[in-house]
Amino acid sequence: MGTGRRGLIAAVVTAVCAVTVPAAPGTAFAEPGPTPPAATASDEDLEAVRDELDRLYRAAAVATDEYNAAEEEARRRSAELAELARRITEGQEELDRLEDRAGAAARAQYRTGGLPDEARLVLSDDPRQFLDGTGRVLQGQRATKGLIAERDRTQQDLRTYAADASAGRKRLEADRRAKRTAREEVERRIAAAEELESELEREERERLERLEREAAQRAQTAWLGSGVLEGAAGEASAQGRKAVEFATAQVGKPYRWGAEGPAAYDCSGLTSRAWASAGLAVPRTSQQQWEQLRHVDVRDMRPGDLIVYFPDASHVGMYVGDGEVVHAPRPGRTITVTGAGTMPILGVVRPDAT
Repeated sequence: MGTGRRGLIAAVVTAVCAVTVPAAPGTAFAEPGPTPPAATASDEDLEAVRDELDRLYRAAAVATDEYNAAEEEARRRSAELAELARRITEGQEELDRLEDRAGAAARAQYRTGGLPDEARLVLSDDPRQFLDGTGRVLQGQRATKGLIAERDRTQQDLRTYAADASAGRKRLEADRRAKRTAREEVERRIAAAEELESELEREERERLERLEREAAQRAQTAWLGSGVLEGAAGEASAQGRKAVEFATAQVGKPYRWGAEGPAAYDCSGLTSRAWASAGLAVPRTSQQQWEQLRHVDVRDMRPGDLIVYFPDASHVGMYVGDGEVVHAPRPGRTITVTGAGTMPILGVVRPDAT
């Protein structure tokens, strides 16, 4: 390969490496230098590019999980605020009703109970009528006190709801800021990867894809050769079959980060929607799926189980049987069925575990 083209690949990789390292806010990234003359890249150079692309897209996947988590949290906060607004409205209506009733009771009590009992006894022509009236007055006093106590409780509830709503609005804004930050991070990572790929000639891109396929095949062969699936014959549950049917029906649709269908999906958007179609809600992100769902041994997995990849749980696919997984790979790719061992497996989780 000519020194000019080798310099181009090296310059692009070096420049992109700066993006893969988290930087403090406001940090500026150096722009790549002038483009040297083109030359053919060697397989060794393309392997370096492939490694760099893997790192970039994995970093984008982590940022996508952060975006999805912030999105889910923002939805939850919005629902909480809507519920608090409903409670505040109903509480205020109840308070107004209690104020009216308590006021009317207090006025009636004043009209009938203004004199001391001794004076009312002296002025009464019928002591029995006086005693009956006194009982009714006492009942009215207790009822009035009850109304006032209920009004006070409602007032306290309203103060609590208002405080919760204020705190909820602050948390919602924090969730939205986190979502914006994650969105910017995703877009930066993907743009860097796309820039790196755009620097390659068509023939080089074709060879890069061939190298990716070969690497995936080697990994799958090694995984199967380890005997990990020997004796494994787990059958899908009824829900698992429905989830697999949904996921495989999406094959060919594009990957889009943050997407949950129906036109496009990201990796956890596909798995969560597939299980939702089977009547079971699962966490939205691959990291949440890894943390919250029941873990099962790889040897015990069955179709419908989710295989979580990489040490940071940044990718997930659905096992469909025969050593294969359906997944949404990354930006620029479509949903596909591939070998389950083509990526480093962190572990397996089962959404419908009892």
